[in-house]
Amino acid sequence: MSRKVLLIEDEPNISEAIRFLLTREGWQVDTHAEGTDAVKVILAARPDLVILDVMLPGKSGMDVLRDLREHDEMTKLPVLMLTARGQSRDREMAEQAGVSRFMTKPFSNTEVLTAVRDLHAQASRS
Repeated sequence: MSRKVLLIEDEPNISEAIRFLLTREGWQVDTHAEGTDAVKVILAARPDLVILDVMLPGKSGMDVLRDLREHDEMTKLPVLMLTARGQSRDREMAEQAGVSRFMTKPFSNTEVLTAVRDLHAQASRS
């Protein structure tokens, strides 16, 4: 079974830290930093899991998620959404858009690993 993550994050330090962490755990990690064409990149990459930042250049992560969920083959793709703003309104919007899990920055390495493992396990069972 493949273990491929597509990380869509425009902050280079966060992107590199998550990429390093997951690669060390045996994941193949591709990165992308732009919201405008993110859905096209996700559809082409066919990852097992997407880690998606809320605030991206070109198009917000919320809009990317909404657009992604309109594709029948992407309705069950696990999406971990990252945000610097942890207001309940943001969480509610993400849940309405179809997010699998929501995580507020800053987060620990353990939190990211646990979320990725859990989401991958859930997707593998369904």
